[in-house]
Amino acid sequence: MATTIVALRETVPGERRVALTPEVAKKLRARGARIVLQDGTGASAYFPDATYADSEIAAASTALAQADVLLKVQPPSLEEIAALKEGAVVIGHLQPHLAPERTKALRDRKITAFAMELLPRTTRAQAMDVLSSQAAVSGYKAVLIAAEAAPKFFPMLTTAAGTIRPSKVLIVGAGVAGLQAIATAKRLGAQVEGFDVRPETKEQIESLGAKFLDLGVSAAGSGGYARELTQEERDKQQQALADHLKNIDVVVTTAAVPGRKAPRIISAAMVAGMRPGAVIVDIAAETGGNCELTRAGEFITTDNGVGIIGPVNLPASAPVHASEMYARNLYNFLELSLKDGALTLDWDDELIAKTCITHAGEIRHEPTKALVDGS
Repeated sequence: MATTIVALRETVPGERRVALTPEVAKKLRARGARIVLQDGTGASAYFPDATYADSEIAAASTALAQADVLLKVQPPSLEEIAALKEGAVVIGHLQPHLAPERTKALRDRKITAFAMELLPRTTRAQAMDVLSSQAAVSGYKAVLIAAEAAPKFFPMLTTAAGTIRPSKVLIVGAGVAGLQAIATAKRLGAQVEGFDVRPETKEQIESLGAKFLDLGVSAAGSGGYARELTQEERDKQQQALADHLKNIDVVVTTAAVPGRKAPRIISAAMVAGMRPGAVIVDIAAETGGNCELTRAGEFITTDNGVGIIGPVNLPASAPVHASEMYARNLYNFLELSLKDGALTLDWDDELIAKTCITHAGEIRHEPTKALVDGS
């Protein structure tokens, strides 16, 4: 019997992405799956129902009741979980660390839930990596926001009124979002520097034409993330960064660790030392911010004239391409298990095993289990 794959309209305010695009729906049907969509599922990402050829359109309650697999961008609501049949599979960005009650509901309904942000970051997993694909959108959009808010041009301009110097832009963090931000700022003609405490990022930053900002501190860690700095290292880094920020026009901060509060990098004292008109765009606003003064979803101006922007859900601001990448990530993950229309999970595959948070009435992800048991 063909596996029924369902996608719904996202209900979180401001969310415009969709977990299943017409392109991916077609690919899944070619693998023998049946596709059922809530009416208007892709409308906010400019994919009308008519573009989902040969897919079935139904009310949300009808679609959920039939779902063998539910694809989501944002985590499912408690009501959506309750409407699923026992043993159904949910795949999406589930944020288990933020809502123990949601994990309990998934467990109690015997839902097999895969949190794509837990996917091991291996070479084989790159095509499924939702964090990377969506971070690329965030890095791009953050620089456009900064360019719009800055009181200066980004590029150098030669005019009849004289030469306009390029803006000095500093990108903090050289993960996927940071590297995309560097590339975008360079395309706009700014004088760009990149900073990361991981020394191995120097080559990546310089390959994009930016200068690597060396503050004399190395925090190379495991799994592609930085280790926590000692207090002495932190003090040294912060003093050097504070001195450097005095001459920077635009800062885009991108440092984040999934499932944890964003590292605090720019203090209020550093902001106080920046020049009037400088702009900070803090991509990490939703998880506490890299800047001490950031307020998620707000644009504030400090007493010394520094603008601090805390954008939220940047990928949703580019819903077409963000949805296309996200849906392909989910398809590549599903492809591990979908054969001739039937879904068979291989628990010996680390990509499946380590991404799972609940299965058969149990919490399989130990950090999540500890959180739920302690809540």
